[in-house]
Amino acid sequence: MVTTPITCSDSYDHQDTQESCIRSHIIACGGDADHKDKGGERGLRKKVKRFFHSKASSNSSGVNSSAVAMASFETSCRRKLRSGPSVVIPAAPAAACGGSNKRALLCGVTYSHQHRYMLKGTANDVSNMKNLLTNTFGYPAECIRILSDDPGAQDLIPTKKNIENSLKWLVEGCKWGDSLVFYFSGHGLRQPDFQNDELDGYDETICPVDFLKEGMILDNDINKTIVWPLKEGVKLHAIVDACHSGTILDLEHVYNRKQRTWINNLPPSGARKSTSGGLAISISACEDDKMAADTTVFTKKEMNGAMTYILTKTVKENPQITYGGLLDTMANHIVNINSERWIKSRIIRKVLRHKTLQEPMLSSSAKFEVNDTKFIL
Repeated sequence: MVTTPITCSDSYDHQDTQESCIRSHIIACGGDADHKDKGGERGLRKKVKRFFHSKASSNSSGVNSSAVAMASFETSCRRKLRSGPSVVIPAAPAAACGGSNKRALLCGVTYSHQHRYMLKGTANDVSNMKNLLTNTFGYPAECIRILSDDPGAQDLIPTKKNIENSLKWLVEGCKWGDSLVFYFSGHGLRQPDFQNDELDGYDETICPVDFLKEGMILDNDINKTIVWPLKEGVKLHAIVDACHSGTILDLEHVYNRKQRTWINNLPPSGARKSTSGGLAISISACEDDKMAADTTVFTKKEMNGAMTYILTKTVKENPQITYGGLLDTMANHIVNINSERWIKSRIIRKVLRHKTLQEPMLSSSAKFEVNDTKFIL
């Protein structure tokens, strides 16, 4: 089976509301020799080159504009990435945070070096999440590391290496009583699972700014990096606003909101996915086979990730809310938005078709009483 590109229109404007292209433009959904060396990266690169070729083929000149376009894209990407500072992981992260037991890593990737993949809402997502952490949950600003490639930002660039190093920084030296947060807003993809540790046969991934060159970050690697090291008494929350992010941490239990029950997500291979006694909780924008979206439907002005905006607004307005209450409130918001859009506009119905906003998904390393446990980061 070969990989199949799945695309959607870049954006639409209707009655002061703009919705960006669904966050995943290309999905590696097949598995043959092309994907085995680097988990589908080669297949993805082929699709990107094919995109440039199709764009260039409309050019009437005799110049090999496809090669020129690809070379120009990769050059601009390298130039952008070289300008970003490298991450130096502190030897003692807790000390660097002034002894605080709260630490957070926020990643917002705009992919601003290439318009085709660019996301306009991720910078706002990071800002909203930082405000939630500092103003509602008391995270010291010096204990929050931000990775961003937004042109106006002064933060570290979210390259694959920087994200991986920062994930290590997040959990390094964690101890009883620590609260850790990993937040990501950007593109997410999925690719065939060759280790038999996924129930649906696919690994989920997040895309750093240099994913075309360096590859994606797999759920397996995220699990090993920030889930395995969690000691007893340590709590980690991952909030991932990206396509195909449902089980991005590969946690052992997935919550079914409609049935009000936990579902087993243990890997068929028996591979380790557990913590070292701590607790890992993940809230994702959608299920593994679904897509997430940026939208201006909330503010009519700024682009935001739908899940991030609803989550931060809900928690600010209801600081005593439980996990179950949060999931229900978010789901109700999304149902209302989808209903309004489909009822009011035939144009939107035609453009979106099945690309409605998706319900968020909760997973955890251990079962807990969702409707009785207060949501605290």
